[in-house]
Amino acid sequence: MDEQMKALLDLRVVDLTLLLAEELPAAWAKHMPYQQKTFNYFEARDDQVSPLKSEVGPYQTRWLLIDEHTGTHVDAPAHFIPESKTGLPGAAEAGSITVEQLPLRQLMGAAVVVEIPQDLPGSGPGVSPIITVEFLAAWEEENDRFAPGDIVLFRTGWDRHYVRGEAGLAYSHHPLVTRTTPGWPAPDADAMRLLMDRGVTCVGTDGASMGSSHAGAAVHTLALGARVAFIEALGHLHQLPVRGAVFCFAPLKVARGTGAPGRAFAWLPDGPASAS
Repeated sequence: MDEQMKALLDLRVVDLTLLLAEELPAAWAKHMPYQQKTFNYFEARDDQVSPLKSEVGPYQTRWLLIDEHTGTHVDAPAHFIPESKTGLPGAAEAGSITVEQLPLRQLMGAAVVVEIPQDLPGSGPGVSPIITVEFLAAWEEENDRFAPGDIVLFRTGWDRHYVRGEAGLAYSHHPLVTRTTPGWPAPDADAMRLLMDRGVTCVGTDGASMGSSHAGAAVHTLALGARVAFIEALGHLHQLPVRGAVFCFAPLKVARGTGAPGRAFAWLPDGPASAS
């Protein structure tokens, strides 16, 4: 084994992906719910609630009912940008870029973790506090400027709401549907424009969306129209330093997809290889 390969295998691997489960708030609150059902089991079992069939062999397999934007996922430009040939408002060439066309290289790079304070002002029932351009400019003064190739990750701590039961409704249902609790922190268009001006082409968040709970379209239209990729619903960003980790997101290769779930992880040069 050469030294370069050994150095790679010695890196610690940190999982930044949310678990997909029916009892977790994995799906966008206004979209189709996530479900997984047993298609074939080792042996047939009669059950009033969920009977199991064994018709194709002695093994277990399941089918999934899943929206493209479920759990930890990436947004492709086609998610918010209509194709230019449609003539719709905001139509552009970027609207033809679906998830299978996203370069994997765009979804990996040096992680820059921006910690967002819990007391960020501006929140209210159904309303997200806003990450402003002034906040990011001040952050740069203390932590150096963002640079081309950086993967900027907003660590808001919102994944603390990604839990089972009634408490999990605070993740996206209450901010979006009942509008009884605040939304996740999110950047506005001016803040996103600063990152784009620095040459950043991939931005992630541990919030439910890069857009706010009350006005999420503008930041999507701006950045996705410029072929920036958004990675949303990350988890466990507290495991990463401000700088020093290498981030990677590997989405499912879905034909004509406006987005796709996948696995987000990072390499850290501080211990033996392991999956966290």
